[in-house]
Amino acid sequence: MNEDRAFLRHTLATLAYRGGKATRGADDGFASFRAAPTSRTPIMVLCHIGDLLDWALRIARGEPSYTEAIPASWAGEVQRFHKAMQDLDAYLASDAPLGASAEKIFQGPIADALTHVGQIAMLRRIAGEPIKGENYFRADIETGTVGAEQAPPKSEFD
Repeated sequence: MNEDRAFLRHTLATLAYRGGKATRGADDGFASFRAAPTSRTPIMVLCHIGDLLDWALRIARGEPSYTEAIPASWAGEVQRFHKAMQDLDAYLASDAPLGASAEKIFQGPIADALTHVGQIAMLRRIAGEPIKGENYFRADIETGTVGAEQAPPKSEFD
């Protein structure tokens, strides 16, 4: 596997770790929380992340069409988040050709998804359900680990 693909796969594992932390244990009402009248709800943001990851896979396959899904339940969108990452990671782990450069795949959908995971974490704090901060440099993030099961935090702080 070339270095670009390996780096993209590690980026996905980082996204899975951070996204898992931001979504895990959210109260049932959090999905529909609005920070402002015109802001997206957390479930809308999470659904958009799923759309971005689906788009990243289509870009990787050389079929760069973007579609928007209708949000399901919070649990359903969390599952979709990890499933989309598993599908993309499996493609990146294969020998199949990339339909775009690794840099383009990162700068578009993956970087956008990382930004939106940060929004969910911020919305958790605004909604009164903060997640603990963490020294992510010390986290046990492993390439290929993109499912809901993630290593426990090593160094959290308030």
